[in-house]
Amino acid sequence: MGRVTERRKVIRIRDGRVSERPDTLVAEEPLEIRLNGKPLAITMRTPGDDFALAAGFLVSEGVLGSAEDLQNIVYCAGATEDGANTYNVVDVRTAPGVVLPDITLERNVYITSSCGLCGKASLDAVRTTARFPIADAPPVRLDVDLLASLPDRLRASQRVFDRTGGLHAAALFSEEGELLDIKEDVGRHNAVDKLVGRALQSGRLPLSRAVLLVSGRASFELAQKAVMAGVPVLAAVSAPSSLAVDLAAETGLTLVGFLRGSSMNVYAGEHRVALRAAAAQG
Repeated sequence: MGRVTERRKVIRIRDGRVSERPDTLVAEEPLEIRLNGKPLAITMRTPGDDFALAAGFLVSEGVLGSAEDLQNIVYCAGATEDGANTYNVVDVRTAPGVVLPDITLERNVYITSSCGLCGKASLDAVRTTARFPIADAPPVRLDVDLLASLPDRLRASQRVFDRTGGLHAAALFSEEGELLDIKEDVGRHNAVDKLVGRALQSGRLPLSRAVLLVSGRASFELAQKAVMAGVPVLAAVSAPSSLAVDLAAETGLTLVGFLRGSSMNVYAGEHRVALRAAAAQG
């Protein structure tokens, strides 16, 4: 199994002084995801929680919607010519009767650690494959102060980041602000897939009362993954993309960006944020 971190030699220059020392870096290795034995996608990821990552990826693709849809996930033995298992290839077997959407059958995609599914289709694809409409029964209602406290809670739980400074993180919080789960990965979309995959494996989908917080920007891919998992609120410490805002507005997702300190921008779904209380305090 690949390690989460690796050591490399580095030449360090500080105030004109040069020294040589080992440095701790986040590991990045390819993971091939196969669906029922057929190659589907390759992602560059931080090793660890690979089964959850694969399951979460297939939730975002509309293949899996519950733990019952999943038969098993295994590492593929003999992944190299010499028969060695690299632990970099997983095969996801769906349960009998699971219908596979066309979008997964006729394409083989490469996912980088930075951009997710580059060139992935549009809002229509998400709209037609989403299993969990974002519903409010009763409505999720978040105080501004609670939202503002989440990034510090996320940062305090980033164990590998403290050693490497090179990882993205994603976390699920309850509507009361309780940290439910956190994952780190070199790819922000991988961290979200690991969260969603673990939720699927434990029978917790849809995540209809959860807040998803990501450590970077809110891209279309991340908004897509939130919608596909039934998450009502996506918050990011950096900026959203225009397509992420469009998707949030169309699906009813609450999208918060630039969540830093007491400041934030609400781009869609403002009915879930207690804006009047915040205005009164201001």
